[in-house]
Amino acid sequence: MSSRRALLVVLLFLASTSAASAQLLAAKDGPIVYGHHHLFVSNVDAHKKFWVDTLGGTSLTLSSGVQAVKFPNVFLLFRLQAPSAGTKGTTVDHIGFSVPDVRKVVEKLRAGGYRIATREEAIDPRSITDDVAVSSGGSSIVFVFGPDEVKVELVEVKSQTTPIALHHVHFFVPQNTEMQAWYAKVFGAAPRAGGGQFVSASLPGVTLNFSPSSQPVAATTGRAIDHIGFEVRNLEAFTKKLEADGIPIKVSYRQVPKTDMFIAFISDPWGTQIELSEGLAALP
Repeated sequence: MSSRRALLVVLLFLASTSAASAQLLAAKDGPIVYGHHHLFVSNVDAHKKFWVDTLGGTSLTLSSGVQAVKFPNVFLLFRLQAPSAGTKGTTVDHIGFSVPDVRKVVEKLRAGGYRIATREEAIDPRSITDDVAVSSGGSSIVFVFGPDEVKVELVEVKSQTTPIALHHVHFFVPQNTEMQAWYAKVFGAAPRAGGGQFVSASLPGVTLNFSPSSQPVAATTGRAIDHIGFEVRNLEAFTKKLEADGIPIKVSYRQVPKTDMFIAFISDPWGTQIELSEGLAALP
């Protein structure tokens, strides 16, 4: 998708967003937080059935007609356009949400007829019973493929008081430690050694996981998750710093018409398309 076309989609979304921005709860905790996943979808109703009816997100019909779903600390924005393929095999292999009882969610997934793929996707060593993988440390996870082959991981956090919330974004690239270092340098994500087969870095409200891939991976553009988004304070100054550091700005810093929103677009060195926004968390 061209930069101009991507910009048009974002403008339609931001110009018509309402109080939903209150869902970016972590925005108060840092100058940069995660903001949204932007999905290309072949059928909006099918995605609503998955994200809203099954996983418990809140559906939004924006004044422009754009369809979206909100969860604590993240929005999902839908563009009605069949993706070229699913998320697996791209730099953004899957997205993760936390739930207080993963087995209850498994029951809903089965009732909806979704493909649970824990046995194929869970990283060893884990014991898998009834489609739930449990690590030696006791954490329980499930992998499922939603519409358009969007890969989702559900992580059980028993102490969580909300039914579901953003948990992580999981990148797969051959140079995973270099990718971790890039996100730490560019976005200020705090790097962690991680465990097992991946390293990670954290921002308020989200963990960024980085796994090594033995095979080349595709860029996100045009796939089921076309791009990811970060909310940034003082975005104009931030984009100037990016340029000074040699990071090209694909869509230059600009104000969204008739709003107090500002946006820009970049890509990471591995082909992940990234939208930067300012004002999403402050809309009334």
